[in-house]
Amino acid sequence: MSASTHWLATASAQAVLERGGNAFDAAVAGAFVLHVVEPHLNGPGGDMTGVFATAEDPSKPVVLMGQGPAPAGATREHYLSEGLELVPGAGALAAAVPAAVDAWFLLLRDHGSWELADVLAFACRYARHGHPVLGRVGATINAVKELFTEHWPTSAALWMPEGKIPAEGDIVKNEAYASVLDRLIAAGSGAGSREERIDAARREWSEGFVARAAVDFISTPHRHSSGQDHAGVMSIEDFANFQAGYEEPTTLDFRGYTIAKTGPWGQGPALLQTLAILNGFGDDHLDPSTALGAHTILEAQKLAIADREAYYGDSDVPMEYLLSEEYAAERRALITDQASTEFRPGTVPGHTPFTPPLRTEYTPPALTGKDGFAGVGEPTVSRDGETRGDTCHIDVVDQWGNMISATPSGGWLQSSPTIPELGFCLGSRLQMTWLEEGAPSSLEPGKRPRTTLTPTLILKDGKPVVALGSPGGDQQDQWQLVYILRTIVGAYSPQQAIDAPSLHTTSIPGSFFPRTWEPGGAVVEDRLGEEVIADLEQRGHVVTRAGEWALGRLSAVVSDPATGVLMAAANPRGAQGYAAGR
Repeated sequence: MSASTHWLATASAQAVLERGGNAFDAAVAGAFVLHVVEPHLNGPGGDMTGVFATAEDPSKPVVLMGQGPAPAGATREHYLSEGLELVPGAGALAAAVPAAVDAWFLLLRDHGSWELADVLAFACRYARHGHPVLGRVGATINAVKELFTEHWPTSAALWMPEGKIPAEGDIVKNEAYASVLDRLIAAGSGAGSREERIDAARREWSEGFVARAAVDFISTPHRHSSGQDHAGVMSIEDFANFQAGYEEPTTLDFRGYTIAKTGPWGQGPALLQTLAILNGFGDDHLDPSTALGAHTILEAQKLAIADREAYYGDSDVPMEYLLSEEYAAERRALITDQASTEFRPGTVPGHTPFTPPLRTEYTPPALTGKDGFAGVGEPTVSRDGETRGDTCHIDVVDQWGNMISATPSGGWLQSSPTIPELGFCLGSRLQMTWLEEGAPSSLEPGKRPRTTLTPTLILKDGKPVVALGSPGGDQQDQWQLVYILRTIVGAYSPQQAIDAPSLHTTSIPGSFFPRTWEPGGAVVEDRLGEEVIADLEQRGHVVTRAGEWALGRLSAVVSDPATGVLMAAANPRGAQGYAAGR
């Protein structure tokens, strides 16, 4: 079974399974197709995180770590000296070291079975010979067309050939990226084993022509979302010193299931904290379709995500304490029948909670008096390129029981200027770091930004049974939470849970530039119902109606522990996600 945010990625992954490849071969094939067909949501210059389990050792979930760190030159002092108050949301100063490609190659080397050339053939073909472009790609380009034509001419050349913005269904190509994949494959052509061929491609990426082209290009100052021109600080050494890896997950047992997430260098444990808080309530408080359930869920999310801001980062995080029953009970007691409009992190012995700047609005000094944002919904981009909350997702399970959930992101076509030789740009993940001192996620060379990428693997009796995820930035875990509650507590089927009305809180400091929050804010799909929405407003929630089918881009694959039957489900919103299997 395969499921993802784009039908061509799902189809490619499923084709690999049909031809005898395993889940990891299939996931890598689908992921590289996502670089091509969802370039407004992810790219080779970005990052990814995954959680997987193998058929050989199903009881031990593993995190695939593809989040690059801040470059050696990315110091607070340098950014402040550039006149910045926040890390920009677009431009090379926002770029962490690209990590997605190395992570996918690592997974293929260690757990796949196919040759690199065969896995990349799908992406190579779509990049070289073209594919029908999504309407949202054109909408994204249209939102930043002035930025491209006035400041990023290399991006205009690739994405607006002859000044034309591609319309939905137009066939678009990216010969430069196809050539990159060809050159990576060729780098290993003379090696002895499959593993050695993949490692040769990894070295070519991190030490060869990709690193040289990227570093050389971003050394020229270019427009950032600050409204100013800056040069990037990434070096050849930054590329060469990074390697993707494997880590143990953070886990929580909930109603007979084990939920596995990344460590607190990602936001994933906030979902676990939310479940720990909710676990002390009766089932009547856990139904997102009722006013009581929706209110309780929103309030629990605010508390868990406040702790995310106060304590999470690539540092010493007291995760055992934050997930303890004692602490969850303490946090649970703060939930009343009224909506909170406060930022309320908890108290952890030996740790001082960080309180971020709580801005309800922000305009960079260089953009004062100008329209800050152009474009709504997903993707949401500003006139100067930054994007909030966009990414993609893929899940795969195979006939042997291998299962993976993975969330590739970053390196959006609007992240920074296109590198002509490569056909893609660098990412903007450093916007999730603070320039204030004392934060667990303050900008620091060599440290990973606290990413929003948060795939989920669920186990039952020591076996993986669900791989789940969604795009959506700060909303990723919030949308996954309602899926988990509806399936584990409410007994919904996977597709029913994805289709059901969703909701999330915006009463949290945003992870994306300009990092604002909306005290008491709650966003709901109108299908939640007039009675439920009115009740939430009476409780003090500042409700925004998003439309009938607007929130969440979830996908999932499932292995039924009772029958062994495999299932897959994907988001119908936007008619883009797709699930397939046989």
